[in-house]
Amino acid sequence: MFIVFNKQKIYSYLVAFTTVITLFVFAFTIAKNPNAVLTASTNKELPIYAVDTQEKKLAFTINCAWNADDIDKILETLKQNEVKVTFFVVGDWVTKYPDAVKKINEAGHEIGNHSNTHPHVNNLSNEENIKQVQECSDKIKSITGKQTILYRAPYGEYNNTVIRAAKSANHVPIQWNLDTLDYTGLTGNEMWARLDGKLKNGSIILMHNGTEHTADSLDMLLKNTKQAGYKIVTVSELIYKDSYTIDSTGTQRMQ
Repeated sequence: MFIVFNKQKIYSYLVAFTTVITLFVFAFTIAKNPNAVLTASTNKELPIYAVDTQEKKLAFTINCAWNADDIDKILETLKQNEVKVTFFVVGDWVTKYPDAVKKINEAGHEIGNHSNTHPHVNNLSNEENIKQVQECSDKIKSITGKQTILYRAPYGEYNNTVIRAAKSANHVPIQWNLDTLDYTGLTGNEMWARLDGKLKNGSIILMHNGTEHTADSLDMLLKNTKQAGYKIVTVSELIYKDSYTIDSTGTQRMQ
């Protein structure tokens, strides 16, 4: 009995064999490193949620979009604890409270961009997103003399358009991996319960001004974080500036 191999059969066998080998290598790669495959299937771009670092440091961030009634108390608490944080401010907030922006800057804290009018940015075009970033940045610069380099989208929303627009406006998109939920009215102890045991090197913590308990809870949160052995730094001091990747969890890593 003779088996006849024609060119078509040989080609089919080669394709099948190659496919099996490719799938095997892919599966092995996933098993060894789940983060190695980022979001290739969707090409989804991500902001920085946290940073992979061996240093025991993390960043507190404070979004400013509502009032400025508690800014003096927040700044005094930060001064007493000898820490610098990053404030993400909305352009409209800058217009309403220029003195607060000036105080934040003069106290040596970092000021980031939180859009101009706090819209739902996922509904905006690339050009509209860029405008949101640029107009907010211009307002901040008119008071501080400094160009913003960090951008946090409103409501934590983002898509590829939002991320690419921020980057094209020379801003690094920043998210967070720990949320105090202070804006829901939680007490300081309840906020700390959300952080305790979850703090890790490179964490970025979300807070807001203008809430019921943020200002009176901040001292305790900062002290507890320090007692846990962490150094509190600004976002710019935490993130890598170049030669980095962002994995599927939003963690920034050195290449």
